[in-house]
Amino acid sequence: MSNKVLTPITTVRLGDHLPLLELLPDSNPLAWVRGGEGLVGWGVYATKTVTGPNRFAEARAWWEKQLENFVVTNSVHGSGTGPVLFTSFSFSPNDESVLVIPNIVVGSKKDKSWITWIGSGQQPILNSSPDFVENAQMQWSNQSESASESEWKEKVSTAVGRIKDGSLAKVVLARDLIFSSSKDIDSRPILHKLASHYPTTWTYCVDGFVGATPELLLRLSRGMLTSRVLAGTISKTGDDSKDLALAASLARSSKDLAEHEYAVRSVAEAIEPFCTSINVPDSPFVLHLANVMHLATDVTGAIAETLAHVDAFTVLEQLHPSAAVCGTPRPAAAELITEIEGMSRGRYAGPIGWIDAAGDGELGIALRGGEIKGNTIRIFAGCGIVEESDPDVELAETKAKFAPMRAALLD
Repeated sequence: MSNKVLTPITTVRLGDHLPLLELLPDSNPLAWVRGGEGLVGWGVYATKTVTGPNRFAEARAWWEKQLENFVVTNSVHGSGTGPVLFTSFSFSPNDESVLVIPNIVVGSKKDKSWITWIGSGQQPILNSSPDFVENAQMQWSNQSESASESEWKEKVSTAVGRIKDGSLAKVVLARDLIFSSSKDIDSRPILHKLASHYPTTWTYCVDGFVGATPELLLRLSRGMLTSRVLAGTISKTGDDSKDLALAASLARSSKDLAEHEYAVRSVAEAIEPFCTSINVPDSPFVLHLANVMHLATDVTGAIAETLAHVDAFTVLEQLHPSAAVCGTPRPAAAELITEIEGMSRGRYAGPIGWIDAAGDGELGIALRGGEIKGNTIRIFAGCGIVEESDPDVELAETKAKFAPMRAALLD
């Protein structure tokens, strides 16, 4: 008989719908929130970094090992209740991915809110209205980047040349900006501004990587799988009539439709082995955000019941990186990124979100975000490059995609 002592973990229902982001403390905040619903967490029960091509499998093995240490009391049930793992995976297998099990998780979905805590103590008391200093009040300096604007446009031209040579059909190239501040940067005011200005996006924060992504890589819940694919972008003017005309032009753009089709196809092909049926709409819709519009398609599938246990880690191994953040064919695009992009993406464009004890979860692609390290933050933006791409237009698109994080920091 084993004498192993198990750690209690308890989930109970809370009465009211809670302002999730208001609950976060300044230390190790974790968040995955859209339209006021989602999960937030804080405190670190356990954390782990994984690297290499097997990082998703290693993450699953570590998570399952941790679950063996818990005795769970869950009176709420459903996805996101009970033990929860927050994850922020790297784009490249060569960079570190971060796994965090928080001490406390608070969730809210539709008419239900709940709290989960680890340990034998009483239910934690929740305090809202955190006291934080707006980052815009700090002194900012030392803006830098891995490549100048002219250098980055040369990379785009190089990529277009490779595409015309027939080496590949699409590649996604990213660039970065680095800001330094007079004090350590607090992720909470960034989260609040992003959630306010971009309520239809998934606002996230895991181990200092903070942002608001419009792209849901994977939602897995009770055998149903959903992925929102974005590719094809146009900037907004702020004039409603002009923006409606731009949306119509985006929906007709052969260049953007081709780029979008590559991304949709890569997702559908990745999930097909797991599903008995897949639904891919015939044409994309135009997703309107505050700063840009995207072509968007929601791909859905039903996981085959005859397969052995298929969890979020299993699907992530096949989904990442999709054509939306890498290119097509994927191996050729990844090779070209390594050759000419000239920087490490770190956890930018990697899967970010949460996974529960059943293997269900929600993970987006870490876009429109940046990584905080003390008093510096490195923000990212990328563009899908195809044969018709123009370097000046692509540069302007990166500036539009930088806008949410720049505004959250500086305005």
